[in-house]
Amino acid sequence: MNPVKILYIILGFIFLGLGAVGAFIPVLPTVPFLLLTAFFFSKGSKRFEKWFMTTKLYKKHLEGFLANRTMTRKTKVYLQGLATVMILISVYVVPIMHVKIFLLVLLFIMYWYFAFRIRTVKPAEKAMEGVILPNEDEDLRASVD
Repeated sequence: MNPVKILYIILGFIFLGLGAVGAFIPVLPTVPFLLLTAFFFSKGSKRFEKWFMTTKLYKKHLEGFLANRTMTRKTKVYLQGLATVMILISVYVVPIMHVKIFLLVLLFIMYWYFAFRIRTVKPAEKAMEGVILPNEDEDLRASVD
């Protein structure tokens, strides 16, 4: 097997472990680690990618986001708040000005991405994702027959 693919699989499992721990510990973010898991498994092994897509972690935290690029307001606020706190702690601790500027730019990009690239939905809409509703035309045709 290709050594690069083996590295991708190992990294996938490392980030899966971090994401699983993050599901139970509020300080550790879950979604970014699971996104990295999905990325590394997709590069390393289709079998592991398919397996990961059937796990409860994937279905609960990533499935809706990856399918529709949507999040509830509560999820957005939680993820942005946690990331903001972590980045600002790093800005405070790191003595190098260039790193501080980079982290602040990263923070700005994160807020831009969440505001303009991820659509906010209500929890009720999130629950309806994937539900196929019949078209009105089909209803009219059925009533005519």
